[in-house]
Amino acid sequence: MKNVLNKEICLLVLCPFLTCATIVIFGFNEALATAAPAHIEFLKPQALQIIQEGLADDDPRIRTKAIEVVADTRQIHLMPKVQRLLTDDFVPVRFSAALAVGDTKYHLAKTSVEHLLKDPDENVRIAAAYAMTRLASADKFKLILKAARSKDKKVRANATILLGKSGDQSALKPLYTVLRDEDSDYKVRLQAVEAIASLGDRRIYPKVWTMLISAYADDRVMGISAMGALGTTQAKNALITMLGDDILEVRLAAAEQLGMLGNSTGAPEVLDVFKKKKLTAGLDDEDLERVNMRAALARGRIRTASLTEFLPQLLDDRSKTVRTAAAKAVFQCTKQN
Repeated sequence: MKNVLNKEICLLVLCPFLTCATIVIFGFNEALATAAPAHIEFLKPQALQIIQEGLADDDPRIRTKAIEVVADTRQIHLMPKVQRLLTDDFVPVRFSAALAVGDTKYHLAKTSVEHLLKDPDENVRIAAAYAMTRLASADKFKLILKAARSKDKKVRANATILLGKSGDQSALKPLYTVLRDEDSDYKVRLQAVEAIASLGDRRIYPKVWTMLISAYADDRVMGISAMGALGTTQAKNALITMLGDDILEVRLAAAEQLGMLGNSTGAPEVLDVFKKKKLTAGLDDEDLERVNMRAALARGRIRTASLTEFLPQLLDDRSKTVRTAAAKAVFQCTKQN
């Protein structure tokens, strides 16, 4: 198992995940409902415990997800625990820990992450380069640019993601090169589209639209994430159309991205997961886990009181993945308050 996980690098498709509709037709509402009730604050200790346990979990996949929550919600007080995971035995954990250092600009870990520039795995090395770039060592950015031309599809995919996260507009040219390169794997091209969208280049909209009309649900989820990253009015309207998708997970992904962009239109889709049991009836454990995880992530972005009552049950879910996503939602809600 260890060897398998070391070989398979987690692609962080934020994690990870369209016809232009008019604002009038869809009732586009930029104003979210009132902030979540104050009693969500009382869920923070449980959420904190879940993430702390996740950082020490025996399963490297759970450690990775817990690291991502720390970084995404800026739980800086937990970064010393993340820093210790820079020396974890598993590549995806070291990769995520290095990203967390960069995303939070945790300067106390600079020396530790610098050592990863000599890690035996190239994916970890470019994650360390990303972190060092964020920590004011701009010369390390060239390592990511070089990796975007790698023949190794996992390295190229991860480098593509990091270029999108960099916020550096100079990354657009190499990203378009990745997109147009016939040697690029299909999934790598999708990663390039999302990365370009993350850098705010509106020219990529037609490519994102193509992802949203794909026959594959996973492609549509990635397109939804890209539209959320793009964040234009046109992108928001496209996301609203995805609330009518046939696949529940796709609808929940759209609801999450809309919530991130300040629109609560997708709240009923999340509420239906809990109110309409027929939606999840017959799902196997794996599918139900994914749906509940998506519902939890969407809840973290949508500030409607109608969804608040379901957070405790998500925090108590038997799945560690769902509990981790619910903990993230608690941190996001309390931060908004």
